[in-house]
Amino acid sequence: MATTLFDDFNPVSSKQWKQKIQFELDGADYNQTVIWNSPEDIQVKPFYHIDEFSKAAKVKTQASEFKICQNIFVHDVEKSINRAINTLERGAESLRFTIQNENTDIHKLLENLPLENRIVYFNLSFISIDFVKKLDRISIHKKAVFYCNLDPIGQLARDGNWFTTAEKTNFETLNLLFKNTVNLNLLSVDLGLYQNSGANITQQIAYSLAHANEYLNRFSDLAKPIVFQVAVGTNYFFEIAKLRALRMLFNLIAKEYNPNLECHLLVTPTKRNKTIYDYNVNMLRTTTECMSAILGGADAIANLPYDALYHKDNEFGDRIARNQLLILKHESYFDKVDNPADGSYYIESLTMQLAEKSLALFKDIEANGGFLKLLNDGMIKKKIQESANKEQELFDSKKEILLGTNKYPNKEDRMKHDLELFPFVKIKPRKTLITPIIEKRLAEKLEQERLEVE
Repeated sequence: MATTLFDDFNPVSSKQWKQKIQFELDGADYNQTVIWNSPEDIQVKPFYHIDEFSKAAKVKTQASEFKICQNIFVHDVEKSINRAINTLERGAESLRFTIQNENTDIHKLLENLPLENRIVYFNLSFISIDFVKKLDRISIHKKAVFYCNLDPIGQLARDGNWFTTAEKTNFETLNLLFKNTVNLNLLSVDLGLYQNSGANITQQIAYSLAHANEYLNRFSDLAKPIVFQVAVGTNYFFEIAKLRALRMLFNLIAKEYNPNLECHLLVTPTKRNKTIYDYNVNMLRTTTECMSAILGGADAIANLPYDALYHKDNEFGDRIARNQLLILKHESYFDKVDNPADGSYYIESLTMQLAEKSLALFKDIEANGGFLKLLNDGMIKKKIQESANKEQELFDSKKEILLGTNKYPNKEDRMKHDLELFPFVKIKPRKTLITPIIEKRLAEKLEQERLEVE
């Protein structure tokens, strides 16, 4: 009969652990030495103990069901078809097509792809009722699950202007689409924009929920899931907690409209901490970020190739990115346990604290007129910029480290000859309704200075 060895040891309380740590610190201040504050003003302790644990987050994260998604930018339809078939044969389980031209031959693109019971996402740079109705008919014929990822508010935030449509407003167009489609999931919230532009985690959650609430207020009879396109950063445990808190709060808010309404988390690594110098480190960053996404409960993950900043889409970068997820799924067995973060006092504590702070900010946004009003007034951009500036100062002062860039850089590294894409903020002067929210990487200024002296 097995014996329980733990019965031979007396339990150790959190008070005893703290006393031991204070003794080992040899007079140094406990609070200033081993407790640190996150940008979200969350105090991170050196240990978490059951006798200080209050309550667990009520959220289910089905890690066993996450799908490996392949991004495909559709420019040449034939090449996109071949690429889709190739990636599906090599382990991709779902596809995300980015389409910028409404004249794209969508029937030709999809007719020979094995799409039955497969999830396919469409990031459209336009709203066209005819185009979306074609997608609806194809999804029914193919017995596929299509997510259109239409996000007019995200378009306004990112571009400064709404989509151009024949209807009076983008919301009127959406309303017509709801009435004229049967099988499609239409709505999306671009949470990645807020992360990539420098918002802290509390802001990301609160802004995306307030963003989604604008749709819920206008289309209160929604029954199909809303896709949250999320970018995850490198703060491993915080990002796990972010996804859990986001799902928990969405379920809370959605109950006011439809108790059965769900959110669908399509996750990709952030670009904010990626670099063009010492670019192989990007693979390490994206690996931990994908791990956070899985443990946090992502429904699908589209990995970011290590060279996505400066190379056009290429087979090698795609294969490495896809293989990272295949290894996590089939060799590291990340898909074998549901709710993998349950029971971790640290992650549970982070989840609850992020949820509480995000909910408070969400309520403040609603009390001040809602997300669209604050977006039009410039307050959302202002708050994100304040957060981004603080993070940039930490990077510039080397308190926030990107290895190979602001610490231990390889001075012999040369990149000017290898840039197929412009990896910095692009300036496009034009008339806009609001000042758009701009995505910017931490390393941009430092990289531009290095490129100038190559």
